[in-house]
Amino acid sequence: MKKKIRETFLNIRKNKYFQLSNKNKTFIAKQIKSICINKNINYLGFYYPINYEINIISVIVRLKINKIKFCLPVIEKNNKMIFKEWKAREPFSINRFGILEPNKINKIVKPQIILVPLIAFDKDKNRLGYGRGFYDRFLNKVNKKKNILSIGIAFSFQQVSRVPFEKHDKKLDYILTEKRVF
Repeated sequence: MKKKIRETFLNIRKNKYFQLSNKNKTFIAKQIKSICINKNINYLGFYYPINYEINIISVIVRLKINKIKFCLPVIEKNNKMIFKEWKAREPFSINRFGILEPNKINKIVKPQIILVPLIAFDKDKNRLGYGRGFYDRFLNKVNKKKNILSIGIAFSFQQVSRVPFEKHDKKLDYILTEKRVF
C-alpha cells in the first residue's frame, strides 16, 4: 500500500511542482518565521530538496531572522542521521544518495525545529516518506531526550485520506502546505 501511494504521489508532485508561486512561498516563510519567533528558536533544521520537493531553501532565505542558525541532515555510514550547521552560500558535500549535505567539518547541532520533507500526508499528521526511515528514527531517538518540533512541508495536493501507519512511524507535530497549517 505504501509503495503504491509513493509512486502515485511522486508522479503527481512532479507534474504539479511548478504551481507553487512566490505568494505561496511567502505564506510558508511567514508561517515558519512565526513559529520560530514564538518558540524562541536558535537552530532550524531543514532538508535539501530533491525529487520535486518544495524548495525549502528559497523559503528559508526569506526568513530574515538574525539569531536563527540553520542546519541540514547528514547521513552517516551507519545510516544514522545527524544535523550539521550550514550557512547560506556555503558549499555542500554530496552524500552516497546524491543528496547535498553540509561539509564534514561543520559543527554537529541539535535543531529545535525540523522541517521534514514528505511524499504524502493525512489529516492526523502521519507522513509517508521515501521508506528508508531516516526521519522516523531520528525523531523517535531525539524526542526521548529532547522535544523537537517536527513540521512536514508539502503541497496541499499531497494530502490523502489515510497514510498507512506502522509502529516505528513518527507522527509530525504540524504539516505546512502552501495554503494552510494542519
